[in-house]
This record gives sequence, structure tokens and C-alpha cells, in this order.
Amino acid sequence: MKKLLLIPFIALLLISCEGPMGPPGRDGQVIVGQMFEANISFNAGNDYQEFVDIPSQIDVYPTDIVVAYILAGDFDGSDIWEPLPQTLFLNEGTLLYGYNYTEFDVGFFLDGTVDLDQLDSDFTNNIIFRVAVLPADQVQGLDLSNMTNVLNSLENKEIIHLN
Repeated sequence: MKKLLLIPFIALLLISCEGPMGPPGRDGQVIVGQMFEANISFNAGNDYQEFVDIPSQIDVYPTDIVVAYILAGDFDGSDIWEPLPQTLFLNEGTLLYGYNYTEFDVGFFLDGTVDLDQLDSDFTNNIIFRVAVLPADQVQGLDLSNMTNVLNSLENKEIIHLN
């Protein structure tokens, strides 16, 4: 009978043992990244592209991730930000807002099947972009497609406005 009582005790002891601690989760993690904002107008004169220097107070390292967002509108007083690239399907064809970057600047451009010269100024003038420069080793698991999540994770929430 004592052996029968000993079996559940040993099983309970083995089940309750813990292994080594796993890596810490993302809860409460703060990212040391920065954001800046640019207001850009696209036209034939700039070949529907504009290069913006990364502000001097932001250091960009080769291992950093640079993500960009476009202000798509607002809802009940809150800005709606969409990640780039962003494709719009218009009656005239497709319009793409895209970007690329180096350690020194970010290039924004329009592309697509539409005649860029015929676009309404709502699609070309005073387009607001936000750029986040983030250390790659700190953003694993962070949804970079959601600018609000990125902003909330930043240690420094100041956004540098270029123009």
C-alpha cells in the first residue's frame, strides 16, 4: 500500500519541477529608437520622388531597421497611419507610395500605372510621412505595420518635424 502512495508523490514531484527560465517577454520592453516626420509634395519637377536627410540627432547604424508610414486620414480626431509601401487602386489604375533608405536619407516616391501628371493634388501635395529608425535587435516580435505600437514602444516619444 505504501508503494501505491509513493507513486503519486513521485509523479507530483516530477511534474512540479521547473527548468531554466526562458527569455523575457516583450511586456514593458522599451525600444531606443527615434521618429521623424516630413511633409512632401510630388510633381514632375522632382520626378515624383523626394529625398529627405535623416535628422543629425538620429544615428542610423547598418543594423537598424527603418520603417515609414503615410498619414492616410483621420477618424474621430485620431490620425490614421498606414505602413509603406502603400498601394491605392484608383479608377485610372494603381498608385504606389514607396520608400527606400540609406544611413543618411530616406527616399519617398510615387509609382504605378496611373498617369502621375494627371493625379489630383490630394494624392501629390503635402503628403505627411513618418519614419521610425529602430535597432533591429530590439524589435523582434513588434508589429511594425502598426505605427501606434511602434510609437508606444519608444523610449523617446518625441517626433522630429522636418517641415
